Amino acid sequence: MLSYRHAFHAGNHADVLKHAVLAAMLDYFNQKDKPYWVIDTHAGAGCYQLDTGFAAKNAEYESGIARLWDRDDLPALLKRYVELVRAINPDGGRKLYPGSPLIAWNILRADDRLRLFELHPTDIKLLQQTFEGAARRVQIQQADGFAGLKALLPPPSRRALVLIDPPYEVKEDYRHVITALKDALQRFATGTYAIWYPQLQRHEVPAMLENLKKLPVKEWLHVALDINMPSPDGFGMHGSGLFILNPPWTLHAMLQEAMPWLVATLGGEGANYTLEKSEG
Repeated sequence: MLSYRHAFHAGNHADVLKHAVLAAMLDYFNQKDKPYWVIDTHAGAGCYQLDTGFAAKNAEYESGIARLWDRDDLPALLKRYVELVRAINPDGGRKLYPGSPLIAWNILRADDRLRLFELHPTDIKLLQQTFEGAARRVQIQQADGFAGLKALLPPPSRRALVLIDPPYEVKEDYRHVITALKDALQRFATGTYAIWYPQLQRHEVPAMLENLKKLPVKEWLHVALDINMPSPDGFGMHGSGLFILNPPWTLHAMLQEAMPWLVATLGGEGANYTLEKSEG
């Protein structure tokens, strides 16, 4: 199935959480001189128009990034994220929103590399346009990121952050996440892996989280943002989360500061957050 288009949801509450955490992790990676790779298994279009097209139709960014735009009390995690979004809107407006690949690109250094997978025939063309002229540092493949990940691990520098954020259009994606990670950890046990997931009322979500906690890593971190109570009919996404294997040690404290602020700023009735980590 290739019906999912992230443009409908660009800049929403899930993007705020995912991209703020992504930026924090890459800033941590930059503290060492040794180069690294960022691998995005489901890259999307790379950049999105907020004032026209799909994003303007649903305007989900109005309850996401727009609520942070003019705030002067942003926690450090979110301040850095908003700076990155502002950087691609130099006129001060909210016209463009960077997807995960462009967030990463604007943090990576000259020796770091970006490896992107995308299957959708329209989004792959947009992704290629976004990174036109950057071929030496960016490789883009129209392929299944779950399968393509195998050929990239371990990276030459033995440093990498892997972002896995499928659309979960089909329930098999939950199983594919675990299968891909088991294989990835055998090839590259010290990599940092960030798995995004939607908060939905379906049994596959808690089952996947339990399986993630059983993977053979020394440390993991789990953060989730519920922006409202689940709907009575059981439909719709009421939040999102990130499960991170081998996370930066500084990330937990940054999230402790940022998550209550996000709940108050983006949340409605029943909003809450989860923040937990391994005991090791």
